[in-house]
Amino acid sequence: MAMQMKTKTLRQSVLLKATPHEVYEALLDSKKHAEFTHSPAVIRGEVGAEFSAFDGWASGTTLELIPDKKIVQKWRAAEWPEGHYSMVTFELRAQGQETRLDFTQSDIPEDLYAELETGWVEYYWDNLVAYFG
Repeated sequence: MAMQMKTKTLRQSVLLKATPHEVYEALLDSKKHAEFTHSPAVIRGEVGAEFSAFDGWASGTTLELIPDKKIVQKWRAAEWPEGHYSMVTFELRAQGQETRLDFTQSDIPEDLYAELETGWVEYYWDNLVAYFG
């Protein structure tokens, strides 16, 4: 029997100068996703649809969508152990003129946690802040 991989859960939040609808669209539209990440993406707002970002480095399947409120995806990076996926959840809430994005990623292989902790900030949150700036 395979040894149980140690995993961790990452939680981050960011405030964006945009409506929940604009943030939701940016995360689920190939063209907009590519614009804010400066990297090729294939993604669509459909449950069961597969996606890839950063030219295939990240990939997975969209599992649940609540328009302008919540996105749940099965997610993995190219160098992860074969067949291992994490779960990512983006939750959107209007906060005055801004949107609060609460992000959770569970089942991250423990030794890759630090890389993702900085990666989401650098490649997603900072880029989204600039995109909506």
